[in-house]
Amino acid sequence: MDVTQTHTAHNLEHESPLISCRFDPSGKFVFAGAQDFSVCRWNIESGEKSKLFTGSWVRGLTFSKDGKTIITGGTDGRLIWFPVADAAVEGELKPLREVEAHEGWIRAVATSPDGKWIASAGNDLKVKLWNAADGKPVREILGHESHIYNLAFHPDGKHLVSGDLKTNMIVWDFATGKQIRTWNSENLLNYDKKFRAFIGGYRGIAFNQDGTQLAGSGITNVTNAFAGIGNPSIVIFDWKKGAPPLIEHLSKGALRGVVWGVVLHPEEIVIGAVGGPAGYLLFWKPGEAEDFHRIRLPDTARDLSLAPDGLHLATAHFNGHLLIHKMEKKVEEKKETA
Repeated sequence: MDVTQTHTAHNLEHESPLISCRFDPSGKFVFAGAQDFSVCRWNIESGEKSKLFTGSWVRGLTFSKDGKTIITGGTDGRLIWFPVADAAVEGELKPLREVEAHEGWIRAVATSPDGKWIASAGNDLKVKLWNAADGKPVREILGHESHIYNLAFHPDGKHLVSGDLKTNMIVWDFATGKQIRTWNSENLLNYDKKFRAFIGGYRGIAFNQDGTQLAGSGITNVTNAFAGIGNPSIVIFDWKKGAPPLIEHLSKGALRGVVWGVVLHPEEIVIGAVGGPAGYLLFWKPGEAEDFHRIRLPDTARDLSLAPDGLHLATAHFNGHLLIHKMEKKVEEKKETA
């Protein structure tokens, strides 16, 4: 993969700031949560846009295993099931199911590898499991003492991880709700004595393809919690060993901002989307602390998603634009597939 040739392939627009984004499993559509209480669906090739009205800001987006349904989780605590590919009626997609899931903001949702379960988590300090087929509750898991920012199922289909504001990462046996272990990354947490506030947490979580490594992203070296002044950071954990992290990826020249989304690419490249005074896509090689390539974005980035083809990256932006960048294969790769 030659990420130095990465370029903008599509620029999709919405009239409200965007806070989340995900490609659907087919790669035909891309979805983005907006601050006007909607989720937008774009047909990537045609640019046609439809809306899913959720009544809240949606940060959590996940899909059913067959790719036919998207499940959203937002600030009003509801999980909502929508059809992915149905034709919109007057530009709007109708929900299939709604569940009152949490008290307060749902910050993250995820689908188990076998597609049977949906996990959700948020500000009520609870991780909950739901039957993906009918939305019925399965289990409530307790253990966090601060807002849960993110969660992800391990590729082995046996474990679930959840990370909170105070950078506690808890590993669960989700079949039983038993806590297996916990670790912490102090690099992604700061306490501002002036404002008497903690700032940090896992703004992004991602496993690599075989589940041997786990990335957590956020902000470090914070000097002002109120203004969110600090530097982007990604910590990489060895799944078997846990803490401390194998490495902390930082930005060359100490950019200001937060890594709101992280991808561990199958070709062993770490990718982060930075939101701050300016937006960036940053690229790291394994074991190297500083980024080896970066792309300046036209506005602060608030989420990141890798397409199923492994070549396209979507970033959601405060200015209402959703950008899709295409990474290029190396010349020898192109010859082999020609």
